Amino acid sequence: MERRRHRRVPAQVKSLLRANSHEVEGEALDLSLGGARFESSLEVQPGKRIAVKLIAPGDDTPILIEQARVQWTVDRTFGVRFVEVLPKELDELEQLIDECIALDEGKEA
Repeated sequence: MERRRHRRVPAQVKSLLRANSHEVEGEALDLSLGGARFESSLEVQPGKRIAVKLIAPGDDTPILIEQARVQWTVDRTFGVRFVEVLPKELDELEQLIDECIALDEGKEA
């Protein structure tokens, strides 16, 4: 049964992930308004809180999500649920997701 409330779209978005004071690069493999799946060397366990910076192509200012909780982890891939997203970041996240949808639909055509 599908438990997600938000549509998840394929993505390839460079990211910076921070747990405690340790920040490492990663890549968002898919995105939704409620969370994302990342590939990264950051060591996390389910329940761990992390901060996420999504670096949209061509945008100088990353989308910062200070409150994300790791839901699951397999090898170097893990899923997070966005716990708190500020309105400005939510608008930018919606725009980024729209761009990912357009790119994905362009590949299918």
